[in-house]
Amino acid sequence: MSDSVIQVENLGKKYVLGQQQGNSRYVALRDVVADGVKSFSRRLRYPLKHKIKPQHDEFWALKDVSFEVNQGEVVGIIGRNGAGKSTLLKILSRITEPTKGRVRLRGRVASLLEVGTGFHPELTGRENIFLNGAILGMSRAEINRRFDEIVEFAEVSRFLDTPVKRYSSGMYVRLAFAVAAHLEPEILVVDEVLAVGDAAFQKKCLGKMGDVAKQEGRTVLFVSHNMTAVESLCQTALMLSDGQVSFRGNARTAIAKYVSETNLVTSGHVDLSTRLTERYGPKQYATLKSFSLLDIDGHCVTTLQMGQPVSFRVAIDFKVSSDSYEIGIAICNLHGVRLHYLISNWENNLNVAIPGCHTVEAFVPAIHLFPGEYSVNVWVKKQGEAYDDAVHEATGFTVQESQITNQYAYFERYSTNTQVYTPSRWQISQDDNLGKTIFAKTEQ
Repeated sequence: MSDSVIQVENLGKKYVLGQQQGNSRYVALRDVVADGVKSFSRRLRYPLKHKIKPQHDEFWALKDVSFEVNQGEVVGIIGRNGAGKSTLLKILSRITEPTKGRVRLRGRVASLLEVGTGFHPELTGRENIFLNGAILGMSRAEINRRFDEIVEFAEVSRFLDTPVKRYSSGMYVRLAFAVAAHLEPEILVVDEVLAVGDAAFQKKCLGKMGDVAKQEGRTVLFVSHNMTAVESLCQTALMLSDGQVSFRGNARTAIAKYVSETNLVTSGHVDLSTRLTERYGPKQYATLKSFSLLDIDGHCVTTLQMGQPVSFRVAIDFKVSSDSYEIGIAICNLHGVRLHYLISNWENNLNVAIPGCHTVEAFVPAIHLFPGEYSVNVWVKKQGEAYDDAVHEATGFTVQESQITNQYAYFERYSTNTQVYTPSRWQISQDDNLGKTIFAKTEQ
């Protein structure tokens, strides 16, 4: 008998765009019969009108996907947004059906695809643990045996008898992952949902997934945009592009291929109004318009020297005045790990007294990065709230080796992948009059 616990053969998933208009509603049998009678009567009354079949725009989220996963393997699934990763996991978790192809699974599947997966909001944490165990086919005795481990791992003992609808997103994820990992499924499916948790819990989850595979011989499918986590956890990886498998093999090789094919925009000035992908937020209070990377003379650049001064300029259309806006810039390596932060509120609050287009600029006296390729994320939001507008990988730039040899000693403490606050000087000006400063903070 084959060791494979997951067999996917010529899998395809098609969606018809624009097929359903307006609000969705529950369809009962009487609705189906009534619609059928109406359609039949219309064809009798207007035979010519119904000879031409209406055209619908078809979208294939997955196309001819085939692969196998053996028992005990930890497989990373990588690819850009819209590549089909979540659709594949939903099919493997039996949440949605494929349009064509076949999937064979040997064993129970526990899925963690989004916050609150498999939880009933009105039930308590304790009741949801037993509910999830029952769904997985476990007896009450089996669940009782692992109950204390689940509660200890999730760190929610104080709120165990509280309805989960009152949990924060972090508490939701902690309990959901603890249930999925401890209730002994043969196949564990985890999407990017772990990013909701804090750094300590993410590290604990990655360790648990490694133990599940290595010590308990179970299979793990792990989707993440954090290439460092994929490389450390997974032996093999599956790379999806436009709904198809573009690579299947060694995780490190897959990550290198993914990074090389990312087509990161590298420009000293980027028009963010055209960036529709890798963008998040309702844009209720503000909209990001453009982003520029400038040298000390104000010229747009894409290549910097180690220790070189640089300015990050963001044009933002503020829809309402406020003194609680936060503008953030994160510098990431090509694995998606954030190395440096520039946060306006860490210097002082930016007071936007007049709505409209403004330019926000952060000046960094010396860029503390080793030679290599980097990307930039940028966002705007209200303090204490989620992103109002954010663009991931807004642009990229290259850092080259500095001619000043004594720079290396200063850069040594920035060599790890820890998140570092970069001291900067922020100012905000009206877009049509850069000389009129609304806010200015000089470095101490």
